Formats: sequence, structure tokens, C-alpha cells
Amino acid sequence: MSGAGSAGSTGKLSDEEGGRLAGRWWKWALSAPDDRCPVQDTTGEHAAWKQPDDLWFLAGTYGGRVVRRCAVPSDRSFFFPVLNMQHTRLYSRVPQSMEVAEATASLNSVPLPLQEFTAPFRTGLVQRYAWGIWGGFAPLTPGAYVLEIKARATNGFWVDTTYHLESKAP
Repeated sequence: MSGAGSAGSTGKLSDEEGGRLAGRWWKWALSAPDDRCPVQDTTGEHAAWKQPDDLWFLAGTYGGRVVRRCAVPSDRSFFFPVLNMQHTRLYSRVPQSMEVAEATASLNSVPLPLQEFTAPFRTGLVQRYAWGIWGGFAPLTPGAYVLEIKARATNGFWVDTTYHLESKAP
């Protein structure tokens, strides 16, 4: 996911690199206090909460429909879940996943490639496993963009998230 330029350009991540990013995303998401949690946020107000310096995470949801509006820097690549979960090693010693019925993401109506990643990660002393269908894209030139994420698992869980992104020079 390196390089600058067009909205739809992205590179395919290796399983190792994607797994590391999935673990980083979960550490970011799990560390947020409830009152500033980007995953619980239904407006985009907390999208910038403790973003790393080298890329920009977009939050998933706890299910259902969410529309978020936020400003994002034009100099960073993006990484986001379409459908994901995590659990502790105490829950299961092997990574768990969901059976996916549908998973799509598009930026300004251009479909984005998605990849499945599973990886171990730690929060403090707790060993965890991440699983998910993930997407990403290269830095955006300044302007307005619409990211649409839709997914459905066979167990009935679903997400329908729309991001209205305003890319701005840092």
C-alpha cells in the first residue's frame, strides 16, 4: 500500500505484512477509551484519535449502518477492516474466523481489492489473535472521496459503513 496518487491504487500485502497491520489496527482500536473510540463513533468525530505517523487507520463498526465524515491527511496510506474479529488465546488457542457471505469496499465507486489476514498480536501480557477481511489504498490527492464498505457473515452479523473523506495536505 505504498505510493502516492490515484484513489484506487494499492499494492498487494504479504500475509506477514497484512497480519502485522491487522495486529496494529486491533491494538489501536482496543486502546481507545469508550468516549473517544473510533469504532463506537457514529459520526467520524474521533477518526483522528491517536493515528500512527506512517499510515491512517479507518475504524470498523460493531455492526449495522454507520455514516462517518472526517478529514484525513493526503500523505498517508490507509488500512481498514471490512469484516473482522479478535479473541484472546485463552478463548481459543487457534485463530477463529467468520464465514463470509459478502465483503466489498469501493472508493468513489471503484472496487478495492480485499485480503484475508490472520495473525497473533499482544496487548500487554495478553496473547490475542486477529482475523479479518481487510482493505487499503494509497495516499489520496487532496479532495473529497466516498469509501463504502459492506459485509455480511453467514451468522447474521453485517456492516454497512460509508466514509465521506476530505483529504487535506498536512
